[in-house]
Amino acid sequence: MWWFRKEEPKDIWDEEIKWPIGDIEAAERIRNICRSAADSAEVVGGRAVLADGSGRKAKKTKKPRRDSGHDAERYERAARCAMQIALKVCDDLMRDAAVGQIVDLCLKANDLRTARVLFRAIQADSIREDVLNQHPALRQ
Repeated sequence: MWWFRKEEPKDIWDEEIKWPIGDIEAAERIRNICRSAADSAEVVGGRAVLADGSGRKAKKTKKPRRDSGHDAERYERAARCAMQIALKVCDDLMRDAAVGQIVDLCLKANDLRTARVLFRAIQADSIREDVLNQHPALRQ
C-alpha cells in the first residue's frame, strides 16, 4: 500500500531458514506452507469457493479479483520451497507425511503430474493408503 509506505507482508516460504532445523520443525514448516498456499492453489485449480462454503462461483462485483498469475506464482514458490525442505527431512515417516501434504496442495492446484511424482516417493503404506483414500484420482 503506497499510501502508508508499507511493503507487502512476506509469505512464510520467503522467510529465510536458519539451518539446521530438526525434522519436527521441518514438518511443521511444510504443514504451514501448504496451509498458507492452499487458497492460491484452489484459485489456480479453478475450485475456489465462496466464503459461505458453497461451491458456487462468485458473482461479479466491483472489487477487482486477485490476479491468477500471482496465485500461480505463489503456489509454485510454496510447492518448491516445501519440496526442498522435505528433501532434508531424515525420518522416513515424517518425510512421507510431509510429502503427502505437498501432494494435497498439488491436487488443489490441479497439478496431477507433480502430485503423481510425489505420490510415488511416499514409501510408508499407511500414509500412501491415507493419501489414496483422500484422492482416488491417484489410483490410475
